[in-house]
Amino acid sequence: MQGPQLDAEQALARLREGNRRFVDHVISLEALLSHARREDHARAQRPFAVVLGCSDSRAPAEFVFDQGLGDLFVIRVAGNIAAPSQVGSIEFAVEQFQVRLVVVLGHSNCGAVRATLAHLQAPGDTSPALRAIVDRIAPGIQPVLSGCGGESDACMPQAIRANVEATIRNLRAQSDYLRYAELQGGLRIVGADYDLSSGAVDFFASQAPAWTNDA
Repeated sequence: MQGPQLDAEQALARLREGNRRFVDHVISLEALLSHARREDHARAQRPFAVVLGCSDSRAPAEFVFDQGLGDLFVIRVAGNIAAPSQVGSIEFAVEQFQVRLVVVLGHSNCGAVRATLAHLQAPGDTSPALRAIVDRIAPGIQPVLSGCGGESDACMPQAIRANVEATIRNLRAQSDYLRYAELQGGLRIVGADYDLSSGAVDFFASQAPAWTNDA
């Protein structure tokens, strides 16, 4: 049962603990019992963290962090990009539920990142909708290509993290609300890299920029 809202450090600790259980093939009793409280959750929700993750079927945040019904506000889109609808969804959760932690979750062998690397190396025809995703990923990972010899497999680990970092920058650039919440110290935005093979999540900090009135 949810108690008082967690601050960013408490929320991050809870995600770390949940991921350790996932890696160890353990499912918490609390997560299992949450399914029996559907009626309670139907009346209201109080997630303790926002996760902006990829739509990849192998990377469901609730499983990766061993959390139950109503614990996480999850936004999933190919390549964990920050288009306006994703930014607005995060703003909604932070404002409505006083969530204090936002996690941008990338993962190994991401198909959207791999497709973007392939497009950067050999541009081809894609549908306008798919191109909208590729065009959002490309600027963040293009510098990676020159550092790994242009080989997609060699570039993937660096490109995954670069894409997460670019998404965090885009969240701040597109949302004065989120940047101000960070400045006030009530919100923390962090990046994370999920390894599909081991199940482990590596969290990494992203320094919040200074606030300017003309940003």
